[in-house]
Amino acid sequence: MGEEELLRARAVSAVRAAVLDRHPDAELHELPAQGLPVGQLADVLAPSLFGAHRLVVVTGVHEAATALVDALTSYLADPDPELTLVVVHHGGKRNEALVKAFVAAGAAVDECPRVSSVGDRIAFVRNDVRTAGGRITPDAAAALVEAVGADLRQLSSAAGQLVSDFGGTVDADAVARFHRGQAEVSGFTVAEKVLVGDRQGSLEVLRWALQRGVAHVLIADAIADGVRTAARVTSLRTTNAADLARTLKMPPWKVRKAQQQARGWSIEGLQQAIGVAAELNAGVKGAAASADYALESAVRRIVAIRAATRSGRG
Repeated sequence: MGEEELLRARAVSAVRAAVLDRHPDAELHELPAQGLPVGQLADVLAPSLFGAHRLVVVTGVHEAATALVDALTSYLADPDPELTLVVVHHGGKRNEALVKAFVAAGAAVDECPRVSSVGDRIAFVRNDVRTAGGRITPDAAAALVEAVGADLRQLSSAAGQLVSDFGGTVDADAVARFHRGQAEVSGFTVAEKVLVGDRQGSLEVLRWALQRGVAHVLIADAIADGVRTAARVTSLRTTNAADLARTLKMPPWKVRKAQQQARGWSIEGLQQAIGVAAELNAGVKGAAASADYALESAVRRIVAIRAATRSGRG
């Protein structure tokens, strides 16, 4: 019960995990209370013909019609021991009597109040870091909240990633390093890190680009453009930027940048990277099950190709 959507979702997930741990074959039902027919609720609450344990989650019960509230309240008189029932209430006075009836019947309550103050968000970050197996200093937690803002999902994601990337104790320097340049991150920022072989840096900016809403296709296009441009510059014998600019019909600044990024690459490696970029292009346009995973996998592969071919392997 409560206004904070992320906390409600976590509470339901925790119950689901606990039920499946004890009953791996449990039947799972999640039903929105608004507009839910009483007959449909009765069907899922009725004893199972196959004797399997059931988890029934009824969401948004603050919006439930009177008949549905009555049906849920009536169920409390004779609950099924082979059924775990979760009701999700968004807070407020509407249908509050239903919650009180469940509490009176012995139901456990998971409070999910809105996390609105800076202090509450700092406490949320510290708890998330602790849950992920790390520790965060007070100044680092405050810096993270200042950098990310009020969105709990982004705060949670950033906290988990900090523990993953830095481990142990997360201090203010780690937060500053993780968030440097976050406002300016783009697909080209990711491509630059990938081309120079900065594995950790490229993954960091990729995650920030995705969190800040940069389109998957734009990131994939930037990586492909960077790899192709490096290959074009490397394939020509001359290293004179002006000559290359005229031959390739590119501005001199872009040629010089491509020359810097092409250092450490072999022609063989760039050819392999072009193949990965082509696969990525298809992946972010629907061929991959997860566009996020396709991008991260491509970044790791291209950086690995550069390292392998640079040293004469691969």
